[in-house]
Amino acid sequence: MDKEFYCYQCKSGLLPGHNYATIVKIAWRVFKSAAAQTKRRPYIRSAYFRGEKIFLDNFWPHLNQKNPRDRWRRLHYFKCALELVRNSRQRPIFEQRDGRGHEALYRFLGQAAERLFIVQIKEDLKRRQKFLMSMFEYSEK
Repeated sequence: MDKEFYCYQCKSGLLPGHNYATIVKIAWRVFKSAAAQTKRRPYIRSAYFRGEKIFLDNFWPHLNQKNPRDRWRRLHYFKCALELVRNSRQRPIFEQRDGRGHEALYRFLGQAAERLFIVQIKEDLKRRQKFLMSMFEYSEK
């Protein structure tokens, strides 16, 4: 990883659970508490994007495309990912996705319980909306 990218140190820990059924219940509670603070579409405000809304409604359909073992690994970081998006002012890794320039990806690096993880936010450049898409453990390959 480049030295110009720094990771955000999370204060909250990883979600506990030894199987997918237990961890998804905890993750849903965390999600519902974040969603209860909004009136319509669930969102959180991001410090890096100067308080812009990061919508959470695309996260669950994206997660359900993965296999159960991968979902379980990703959900461990859910609470940390929400904290990182809310509080981090660290510069993310930026990537233009669509050939026509309609989509951008931001990858924030975080650390929780001595583990590095990445939070991925997708921006629809046409509608100027940002969505929390995924979080996963960082592995240097």
